[in-house]
Amino acid sequence: MRKEIQERVKEIKQSFRLLMDGNTAQSMRDKGVEYRLNWGAAIPMLQEKAREIGKDYDLAIELWKADVRECKILATMMMPADQMLPEIVDIWMEQTASQEIAEQAAFNLYQYLPFAAEKAYQWVASDKELYQLCGFHILTRLFMNKQEPNERGINEFIDQALVALQSPSLSVRKAAMQSIVRFAELGLVYERMAKSALKSLNLELF
Repeated sequence: MRKEIQERVKEIKQSFRLLMDGNTAQSMRDKGVEYRLNWGAAIPMLQEKAREIGKDYDLAIELWKADVRECKILATMMMPADQMLPEIVDIWMEQTASQEIAEQAAFNLYQYLPFAAEKAYQWVASDKELYQLCGFHILTRLFMNKQEPNERGINEFIDQALVALQSPSLSVRKAAMQSIVRFAELGLVYERMAKSALKSLNLELF
C-alpha cells in the first residue's frame, strides 16, 4: 500500500511540470517566499487536480511530507476534514513555513474541522505570527458561515484581536481586522461589541 501511494505521489509531482509557471515562481522568490521546490502552479489548477483525485487521507499525508509548494497545497485540498486528527493538525502547523500555506490550509481544510474553533482560539493566542494568521483566517470563515461564538469565545476573540491589531506584522493586523468585520456581521449585538472594542484603539469598523 505504501509503495502504491509513493508511486501516486511521484506521478502527481511529475504532473506539476505541465502546470509550471516560472514567472509566478520567480515572483514568489523575489518576495522572499522560499520553498525547496516551487513550480508556480496557479491555485485554480491545483483545485482542479484535487477534484480529479478526490479526498484521500493517506495520499494527503504523503503529499504534505514533500517540501514542495504544490504538494503541500494539494494535501490541504485532499485531506478529508472528518479524518484529520488534532495531533496531525499540530504537526502540519509546526511544519508550515509560509503565509501562503497557512492561508491555504485555513481556507481548504482547517475551517471544516470539527474542532476548528478550538484550534483557532488556541492559535490566535500564540506568539507565532503564522499561527495567529491561520487562527484569524479560520475564525473569519467560521463567522462568515454564521457560527456564533459562546461568551467565553467572544471574550477570547476580542482580547486577542485587540492584541493582534497592535502587532508589528501587517499580515496579522489585516487578518485580525478582517475577522472583526465578519464578527460584526453576525448581528447587531456583535457589531456593537466590535465597535466598542475598536474604539479603545481609536479604530473604526469599516
